[in-house]
Amino acid sequence: MRITILLLLAGAGFAGWLCRVDLIEWVDGITSPPISKPEPDPETYTILSDKLEADRQLLGAAYKEAANNEQRAAILVKARTLLEDTLPRLMRCWLGTPWDFNGTAHEPGGGKVACGYFVSSVLQDAGFNVEWGPLAQQPSQNILGTFLPPQQMKIRVEMDYEQFLSELTRSGAGVYIVGLDSHVAFLVVTNEGKVRFIHSSGASPWCVVDESREEAKVLRSSRYRVSGNITANGEVLRNWILGSSFKTRTL
Repeated sequence: MRITILLLLAGAGFAGWLCRVDLIEWVDGITSPPISKPEPDPETYTILSDKLEADRQLLGAAYKEAANNEQRAAILVKARTLLEDTLPRLMRCWLGTPWDFNGTAHEPGGGKVACGYFVSSVLQDAGFNVEWGPLAQQPSQNILGTFLPPQQMKIRVEMDYEQFLSELTRSGAGVYIVGLDSHVAFLVVTNEGKVRFIHSSGASPWCVVDESREEAKVLRSSRYRVSGNITANGEVLRNWILGSSFKTRTL
């Protein structure tokens, strides 16, 4: 069928024939079997969120009762491990949720969701005491700056993609917030150095996706990238377990 369509379009003097690479991609799109998308999973999301909240409160109580800095430091290590395990699982419950520039969905499958609202919703439902709407509406650098000081944020402009990822993975495992030209997302680096780019994508397939470094076209094509590891910051972890508020950065 694919060849037949191409021959018919060529014989008819189809205007795009000179751009035949784009034409072939278009034909492939209408002749290939549809790719099944993952379904949002609000039930698992609620279970994970509730369990994480219970664990957060236990860690907070233990932190307040800790006798010395060594004990408090050990509790923060547990908090980091817990977040780095659970945050990506929460994010993946959103997979398949449709993107929209004005989307404000607060749970997986609960409507359409813009990139900022995806980030803000996941963090709030993970127990971060954030200002959900104001945080979601900020430029990406302000979203990251709500959690990290400027010296812990890396801004890179026109950096080669592989060089950017190499620098990032050398910085260590964790859950990063990354801001791009006109986008904000999560970037998860595992202990093995694998990278997952999880975001509400305003490009095909126009939904929340979990992409490898090879698949992350939006991350690759961006000229501007600002990133920071929120789970590697002791103050972020302490504020999280104690339920302290994260005031939205607006400047």
